[in-house]
Amino acid sequence: MNLLKHYKKGIIAVLVTAIVLVIAFMTGGEKISVTEQEPASSPCVTVVVTKTPEVSPTPEMVKETAVPTPKAEKQEQTDTTQTEEPQEPKKEENDNRLTCTLSVKCHTILSNMSKLRPEKTGLIPSDGVVFSETEVEFYEGESVINVLTREMKKNKIHLEFVNVPLYNSAYIEGIANIYERDCGELSGWMYRVNGSFPGYGASQCKLKKGDRIEWLYTCDLGTDIGGGYAPRNGRKNDD
Repeated sequence: MNLLKHYKKGIIAVLVTAIVLVIAFMTGGEKISVTEQEPASSPCVTVVVTKTPEVSPTPEMVKETAVPTPKAEKQEQTDTTQTEEPQEPKKEENDNRLTCTLSVKCHTILSNMSKLRPEKTGLIPSDGVVFSETEVEFYEGESVINVLTREMKKNKIHLEFVNVPLYNSAYIEGIANIYERDCGELSGWMYRVNGSFPGYGASQCKLKKGDRIEWLYTCDLGTDIGGGYAPRNGRKNDD
């Protein structure tokens, strides 16, 4: 009994220490230091609890520990791509291209509106230009009719023609829904190359680089456009 009384204080100190340790473990923010002091009469344990001060993170600490996000990396890659110098495009050799100019006009109708069929009035351009003079490409051996049919189809302009076996050529009946005899009995389409009216059909007129092709509508068998003695694109003037 005397022995129990002798160690009573030590046992109480141990229990207090255990309780303090449990409380410190649960709080998680305290620093526990245990020092043992042994007085002369009986063993005794002194518990000292020291609270660790909380430290707020500084901007420098955040900067050092920051990890770039995938979005930031993607933006950086994009910026790098934008700063790359564009490469100079390769130059293509165009010296071997075959080109000519093509135009389609019906300006003579504007001076003969009284002869024009009434239902055709809305089809005539105000300036008489159906297809303005344009540089177009052609292939070796092609004729005037080849270029006309291709460009009218490309630009969605109406074109109608028939083949005339007697003259071994095609005859243009209508362009842009403007037909022969729509503006008088002597009206129709004729073509001119480099300022002259060929004496044969458009299918027989082979092209050369730089040729200037003009399709003109005549209201007087060619005399109003300077071609009174030339056949009308594949037919004789008296047909």
